[in-house]
Amino acid sequence: MTVSAKPILVTGGTGYVGGRLIPRLLAGGRRVRAMARSPERLRCRPWGGHENLEIAAGDALDRDAFVRAANGCGTAYYLIHSMNVHKGRFADADRTAADNMVAAARENRLSRIVYLGGLGDRNHEALSHHLQSRHEVERILQAGPVPVTNLRAAMILGSGSASFEMLRYLVDRLPVMITPRWVQTPCQPIAVGNVLDYLEGCLAVPETIGRTFDIGGPDVLTYRDIIQIYAREAGLRRRLIIPVPVLTPWLSAKWVHLVTPVPASIAQPLAEGLSVPVVCRDHRIRDLVPVNLMDTRQTIRKALDRIRQEQVDTCWFDGGGSLPPEWSTCGDADYAGGTVLGGAHRIGLEGDAETVWSTIQTIGGSNGWYFAHSLWQLRGIMDRLAGGPGLRRGRRHPTDLRVGDGLDFWRVIAMEPPHRLLLLAEMKTPGDALLEFLIAPDGPGKVELKMISRFLPRGLAGILYWYALLPTHRWLFEGMLRAVAAKTGMPVVSGPEKAPMTAALECRL
Repeated sequence: MTVSAKPILVTGGTGYVGGRLIPRLLAGGRRVRAMARSPERLRCRPWGGHENLEIAAGDALDRDAFVRAANGCGTAYYLIHSMNVHKGRFADADRTAADNMVAAARENRLSRIVYLGGLGDRNHEALSHHLQSRHEVERILQAGPVPVTNLRAAMILGSGSASFEMLRYLVDRLPVMITPRWVQTPCQPIAVGNVLDYLEGCLAVPETIGRTFDIGGPDVLTYRDIIQIYAREAGLRRRLIIPVPVLTPWLSAKWVHLVTPVPASIAQPLAEGLSVPVVCRDHRIRDLVPVNLMDTRQTIRKALDRIRQEQVDTCWFDGGGSLPPEWSTCGDADYAGGTVLGGAHRIGLEGDAETVWSTIQTIGGSNGWYFAHSLWQLRGIMDRLAGGPGLRRGRRHPTDLRVGDGLDFWRVIAMEPPHRLLLLAEMKTPGDALLEFLIAPDGPGKVELKMISRFLPRGLAGILYWYALLPTHRWLFEGMLRAVAAKTGMPVVSGPEKAPMTAALECRL
């Protein structure tokens, strides 16, 4: 294959669409430069070491980093969206990132920008704040000197997408649904594979430069129709749907939060957008970029097959997430940033590190946490009620794990197989919490497994929270260590027991 002379800049590469577009571009012989706040999340992907891939560290809100990342590129994909309403001023963040994209494109004289936006009449009185922000980003990009190819999509369906996961859990769990009136709103969903077809295909068609296109599948359906199609494809009985006028997007989001893995902060903008018809007004893109469009039934069937086969490439919770907190890095004085509380426990085993790692890397999700299952479930329920992810989010794959993955109410922020796994808590707590597993040789034919917990409290509430749970830590962690040993089948040589918090354990990143 012929490799293009200039790399293509892909922003949002750790997200749901970007994480699938990059390998498509690489397979097509194109050079790609992916920009990410956490480069390690890209390096650990199956394609992270591809010879035609460059990874640039950069935040979309940092103009200088954005300009540097675009240096030498020819085209840029802009796949950045702020969805989380809990982050507050998402429209400001969208605006700033779009301005930075324009500046980076201008200063580096890019040939064009390809933007994935949203359908919906910008003048509709019920247009949600998030769809308004999508349209504002479109206007900002188009006002710059670099031409923009703007692709507008409605509901994107595919294994792991937020829209599909919300649909899947609602229909699987609720034979009777009390829904808002928007269940009758027309929608033109599109398969994620077809979105990628258009994103990639427009590069080879000069006629798409500087133009806006609606992209959608072949079906125009109501959300009631989509629910019933899913039920049939999943082998479920027809669902009884009762629309009522009193359910606001806020109430709908809270209900979705309780029933599905999608948190209210993501469900609310999705629910708000469902009240506006999102149907393609033209189909010009079909003539310029011919694509074998999948209908909704085929799309849902394929997504369910991918889930059953455990072949979900990216998930809705891949993008964003938390970065390692500053206090977890080395070099600060003991008093800098606050007092970090912590504890460590260990067990000595007869065997090798790889066997222990194979058990540690499969923790969470349907595999559970190996000990005190009821307590973990209770903590997950409490976190869900408090607005956190709880345990329902699970994990992307039952055995494969990579940096950036959501893992129940944790996020993987560092991995060094077969020796280290570092998790950052995304549960609702009055402080930042880390949980680390360390596996190290402990003499000939022996290995030591350590569990280290660290917590930076926020105010008095955080301190009280830590000390209230402290009596259970030894019982819980040592119980988990015993359970891991039992699962590996390796004889216990020593422990489990409390281990000292040495400087090496306090400063690992």
